[in-house]
Amino acid sequence: MSDALNRLAAVAGERYAIRDPAQMDGYMREWRQIWTGRSPLVLRPGSTEEVSHILAIANETRTPIVPQAGNTGLCGGQIPTEAGNEVVLSLDRMTRILDVDRNNNTITVQAGAVLKSVQEAADKEDRLFPLSLASEGSCRIGGNLSTNAGGLNVLAYGNMRDLCLGLEVVLADGRIWDGLRRLRKDNTGYDLRDLFIGAEGTLGVITAAVLKLFPKPKTVETAFIAVPSPQAAVDVLSLAQEKSGNRVVACELIANIALQFAIRHAGVRHPLEEDSPWYVLMELADPPPGVLMEIFESALEERIISDGVVAHTEAQRAEFWAARELISDSQKPEGGSIKHDVSVPVSEVSRFLAEADRAVADFIPGARFVTFGHLGDGNIHYNISQPEGTDKQEFLGMWDDVNDVVFEIVRRFNGSISAEHGIGRLKAHRMPEIKSDVELDMMRGLKRMLDPNNILNPGRVLPE
Repeated sequence: MSDALNRLAAVAGERYAIRDPAQMDGYMREWRQIWTGRSPLVLRPGSTEEVSHILAIANETRTPIVPQAGNTGLCGGQIPTEAGNEVVLSLDRMTRILDVDRNNNTITVQAGAVLKSVQEAADKEDRLFPLSLASEGSCRIGGNLSTNAGGLNVLAYGNMRDLCLGLEVVLADGRIWDGLRRLRKDNTGYDLRDLFIGAEGTLGVITAAVLKLFPKPKTVETAFIAVPSPQAAVDVLSLAQEKSGNRVVACELIANIALQFAIRHAGVRHPLEEDSPWYVLMELADPPPGVLMEIFESALEERIISDGVVAHTEAQRAEFWAARELISDSQKPEGGSIKHDVSVPVSEVSRFLAEADRAVADFIPGARFVTFGHLGDGNIHYNISQPEGTDKQEFLGMWDDVNDVVFEIVRRFNGSISAEHGIGRLKAHRMPEIKSDVELDMMRGLKRMLDPNNILNPGRVLPE
């Protein structure tokens, strides 16, 4: 293997071929500290051609490669295993904004571009790239595409699959597929682009992408609303979509305990004067004048809201969003948290939460349900904090058992056990439970065709 490693290092150059464990550390750990990997080498190529040469050598020598972008993934797909035989291929040097086309409303970027830099490049041209995530200051476009990231604005703009027009991909044998097309209509056979979006680097390494841009909204109105129940939140969303002419671009559901955690541990200010069991954080882009007040008045008459406030300044709007975006960090001081990134039809959110809460409470008395997420597309982050006064490690040791309870209810509602975070290492063993034999056969067939030597992220997405 040492000969293969030396050949791989020579492609990137010794300056960008990391062998020192101390310098590798940031590439071996992920945010939740669930996985810590080992690797003999971290490669940081600076071009698509270098990636091509690296994969050609890896394929020849049967060296497993783990592609990594911003290392913000939550399912472990970007972290090498503890075996120490996988080489990490980091795209963190390939950060260029290649082209911004105002008239075509597209931006072409390298896969290592940080999401925030793409948003800013679009903004300079008076355009909007709408993907918005809590990690947008560190996550990278290649990872966003490889996990088909969703975020806050899926309701109006779709996820990364919807936001991508073309890709450049290096295949396992080193061949480069140049699919950087800026077309919105191209009916010339199979859509190869969609094979690689959401594949988590198991079929090829994305090195560049053409992404959609949109005209920037002239006005944005943001409201923080108190509601008595998840069903009331769904009703408010439906009412707002009808009255605004479908101008709702984001709609987040937040349980009171989640807000209280953010207040307690992240310095967030309560947007309202009194607590409520649930809240809705809603944003409308270019709504008709006065429509938000109409929504409030109708919702109060129908008794589906009890209070609400509209942001009058950008600073107040930022405070509302901080109350939502800091929930994940604020769970850590409360001890162990068993997390679920699930989706069900929007109309079934209330019933799903009721059934899941009952089942988990029966399994773990005293469990605390830190529920929040993207109500507008049915994607709920159903997180369960340990009962107060219990042992953290003992609680986390029940992770798979709690998943069993929750996922069975998700399947009953024809939902998904991975709405936006991917499969990675965390859920690969679950694939036979959630995919039919026909689906698995097709997926494995694609893997064998595109990566016959199984060098690209082996063991991720598809169980070995």
